Amino acid sequence: MTTILHIDASVRGERSISRRLSKAFVEHWLEREPEALVLARDVGRNPPPLVTEAWVAAAFTPPEARRADQNEELRLSDELIDELDRADVIVIGTPMYNYGMPAGLKSWFDKVIRIGRTFSFDLSRGDFPLEPVMTGKTLVVLSSRGEFGFGPGGVRERMNHLETHIFTCAHYLGVKESHVIAVDYQEFDDERHRQSLADALAAIPVLVDQCLGVARDDRLAAE
Repeated sequence: MTTILHIDASVRGERSISRRLSKAFVEHWLEREPEALVLARDVGRNPPPLVTEAWVAAAFTPPEARRADQNEELRLSDELIDELDRADVIVIGTPMYNYGMPAGLKSWFDKVIRIGRTFSFDLSRGDFPLEPVMTGKTLVVLSSRGEFGFGPGGVRERMNHLETHIFTCAHYLGVKESHVIAVDYQEFDDERHRQSLADALAAIPVLVDQCLGVARDDRLAAE
């Protein structure tokens, strides 16, 4: 049975395209695997608080030496990491804000990438002392972007600090395999945007089947 961690990062509700994409992905997955377990975390509507000096001090204090207030400081972080640890598949629905992550999603990453929990630190490894603790996870990023050309070779490739940042951080979540489906042209609200949305929605069931290892020959023949 697959455990899916479904994260939404948009501050919008029903108007959110990224929420629509992530919802469609999870629904298609459940159609294929009804017994899958979904853990939902909405960091758009309920963002984790920003990292503080007290939080950093608690995180870098050995567990056996932490005071009660430090354990409380880390309580939400522990909860988020436990969810992550249970997940086989991480599904992130997120808009691009100012060419990067929404603040709530960045705060989630800051809370789950933590020494002793999701990565180990050993200077005997030389210039690469950090190693992830978790392994074997699949990451799916479903994003919405106001402009266009953010993919490889695109006119705004260098301005894409959303998926590139997520995929960089994903190493410390134990991610082995990553995928992205994006909707572009949102600010233009023209036929290009409508086609981009239609293409993304059509790509979702294909990706679900790919992740599950389900052959689509019968569907393609029917189409």
